[in-house]
Amino acid sequence: MATDDYAERLRLPWWLWLCGLAVAVLLALELWMGAGGLRAWVPFVVLIPLAVLGLWRAGRIRVAVEDGELTVDDAHIPLSFVTDAVPVDAAGKRELLGVGSHELAFVVQRPWVSGAVQVVIDDPADPTPYWLVSSRDPVKLAAAITARSAVNAPHPR
Repeated sequence: MATDDYAERLRLPWWLWLCGLAVAVLLALELWMGAGGLRAWVPFVVLIPLAVLGLWRAGRIRVAVEDGELTVDDAHIPLSFVTDAVPVDAAGKRELLGVGSHELAFVVQRPWVSGAVQVVIDDPADPTPYWLVSSRDPVKLAAAITARSAVNAPHPR
């Protein structure tokens, strides 16, 4: 990994794990009270692992700048198509998700992460005007994107 590369995971905070598991257990208890015998334990066997799987999937998003690409989960774009990366605070993120949103924007937003980065795209083959990506450290992510996109030669038209 080069010095200006960047990587982070948008993991869930511990309290969201606690809330999600509590909801699964309470729902399983409700179903347990309505059934008898061995069937009564099925909700625990099904709901608790499903809750763990859902919570894990919600917090598995990886944001990385490496090898000349910005990667967000399974999506990636060469940095040669990036014209700017702007760190956004919570109020700016709310604006870009609400009134200031664009219907063709690519958005990976996690409500438990307050910051974000708006990555402006210039790709003639893609109508996406920008990516809005949640980040715990939007200033570092934006700096890594702009540093790496400046190193890469502009894309041919």
